[in-house]
Amino acid sequence: MSSSESSSSPTTSIHHLSASATESTDHHHAHTKRTKRRGKFSDLVFTRNFSTFDRQNALAASSPFHGFFTLFWLGISLFVIKIGAENWRQHGNPLGRNEILKIMFHRDLVVLLIADGVMCFSTGFSWILQRLVRRGVVDWDKEGWVLQNIWQCLFVAGVVGFPLVRDWPWTHTVFFVMHGMVMLMKMHSYAFYNGYLASVWKKRQLLLGKLKELEHVEVVAKHDPDRSWTEPFPLLPRDLSTEHLSRVPSAQEYKERRRMSIAAQQGADTQEEDDMDKIVAAIDSREPLNEEQVHVFERALKWEVDAMTDELRGKATDDKRVYPNNLTLANHYEFIVLPTLVYELEYPRSESINWYYAAEKMVACFGVIFVMIMISQAFIYPVVMETVRMKEMGMPLNERFRYFPWMLADLIFPFMMEYLLSWYLIWETILNFVAELTKFADRSFYDAWWNCVSWDQFARDWNRPVHNFLLRHVYHSSISAMKVDKHTATLITFFLSACVHELVMWCIFKKLRGYLLFLQMFQLPLVSMSRTKWMRNRKTLGNVFFWLGIFTGPSILCSLYLIL
Repeated sequence: MSSSESSSSPTTSIHHLSASATESTDHHHAHTKRTKRRGKFSDLVFTRNFSTFDRQNALAASSPFHGFFTLFWLGISLFVIKIGAENWRQHGNPLGRNEILKIMFHRDLVVLLIADGVMCFSTGFSWILQRLVRRGVVDWDKEGWVLQNIWQCLFVAGVVGFPLVRDWPWTHTVFFVMHGMVMLMKMHSYAFYNGYLASVWKKRQLLLGKLKELEHVEVVAKHDPDRSWTEPFPLLPRDLSTEHLSRVPSAQEYKERRRMSIAAQQGADTQEEDDMDKIVAAIDSREPLNEEQVHVFERALKWEVDAMTDELRGKATDDKRVYPNNLTLANHYEFIVLPTLVYELEYPRSESINWYYAAEKMVACFGVIFVMIMISQAFIYPVVMETVRMKEMGMPLNERFRYFPWMLADLIFPFMMEYLLSWYLIWETILNFVAELTKFADRSFYDAWWNCVSWDQFARDWNRPVHNFLLRHVYHSSISAMKVDKHTATLITFFLSACVHELVMWCIFKKLRGYLLFLQMFQLPLVSMSRTKWMRNRKTLGNVFFWLGIFTGPSILCSLYLIL
């Protein structure tokens, strides 16, 4: 699979090299640039972190803007109290007519919960497939990844189709489809990372076998006049790249050697890439080898095996989590409930659960949901029902479109409030609640997106879990598997993200219009504009444009879907 990751591709240019720089220095810089390149499964560093607004974050309490955070929630509280008082005066009920809650609990609530449980349980297909790959029943590099993608397509069809069959209200549909997309990304990450490790493990087993065969190869003198060699052997040590053998074997070095295949598409020297294949072919030929060849082959094979062993260990500190020991049912479903979309063999974990803190986040979660319902009921639902009434009356499109500016004006502020509250609900309350229960220590679920000056920065900072997924499994995978440049990979990433968002809008409105797809893709020229000389150093102006987009985007989208 599958936010812009173009700026995350760490390609660093080195300017103003002095005329006296030596050739070896140039070579060192070139090597540094190569080692900074990220491949298909680039390392993501998980560390112990608190989210920005979490009270456990010492920086949050000491922030010079902490008072504004307090003011925001105080204002929200007074605002909701005012809405409740008006509802009580008009309807004798603080919730008013209460249509939204009636929609949420009218029917199929139990069916929704059961369907969601079945959906989460069905992700076990990826675990079963990886077990078959490990046992050699399925080859991941051949039919394995195809079966996984077929299953993912069927999974998406079920997630999208079931709400349509049950004719669920938008509340049920939003929850089920969005959670389904989360499960899809988790399955993909679990399957493709373990599939990659399966390929590494398989090759490591092959090289271990060749090491044993090397012990029984016929060894001859380095210059034997009585020995007639056949082509294409002998494979001489000078034909191999041995520079890396002086370094400690590591996963990073191993991945760098693999990534040389990308450089091959750009005309770089990739002599190192085929060394193992050459050595394996030399051993399989059963031709006699001299002492120097045996020594170099053995060193190269052992280095490669050790580097692969490090790669299979990943970030695991416990042998039970090293591949293939990690392929347990418990490990799979543990990942399914963790608040991350990127699979790793091990994550930083906290020592214990603070149940008081978990309860605090749960109360905050339901509190924010209550506020969102109050705002929707008071300011959004009446506008929506008015558009429904106009359509039922048979009002022509041109007459309905005259109502568009007024609808936009009515929705812009409540939608902005709902936008902010939905972000806080998911990324601050729900994810922190789940993180506390699962002892997941890296809680950097977002960055300071409110300071964004461009849309690519917003794509990275607004939703870190999805950004990390797209970075690894779409952006870098596109570069590695499809051999595209970083600009094309950025386009692919944006387009895939936009398509998924448009799919969700289709599930909600039962209309395929492409408005959200267009607006998301329109961010690309806006990103280019933010990098122009005129905008590059005008951060305040860039932030103003950003907030104008946040203010108007949701209300424009909703108005278009309702009117047209």
